[in-house]
Amino acid sequence: ILQMFHGYTYSGHPMACAAGIATLDIYQKEGLFERADKLSKRWEDAAHALKGLPNLIDVRTMGLVAGIELSPIAGKPTQRAFNAFLKAYEKGLLIRVTGDIIALSPPLIINEKQIDQIFDTLSTVIKEVA
Repeated sequence: ILQMFHGYTYSGHPMACAAGIATLDIYQKEGLFERADKLSKRWEDAAHALKGLPNLIDVRTMGLVAGIELSPIAGKPTQRAFNAFLKAYEKGLLIRVTGDIIALSPPLIINEKQIDQIFDTLSTVIKEVA
């Protein structure tokens, strides 16, 4: 029987290391990083297609990550993004907001249809919270 001492949270915890190694093995075996790389152009194009929507200041992307900055409502910072969060949730899309920025980072198993669905929904939401 192998016993693993697990008294430390942040100092090379053997269980956490084993889980991390197993995760990296799955990423490699299933080609998740390569998959993300192949989908990144579609993701980035879909995100940047939002430019020009009302109250949208900026769109920033890197791979399968996007930050969509909305202009704040005068005297109510963070409210526009929070309203977007609520509207998106009502439409079945869970987004994360920080300040007036929508932060997106999908699972690496996302497909093209889901990318399109995310940004179609988000386009509608941004128009609704304008």
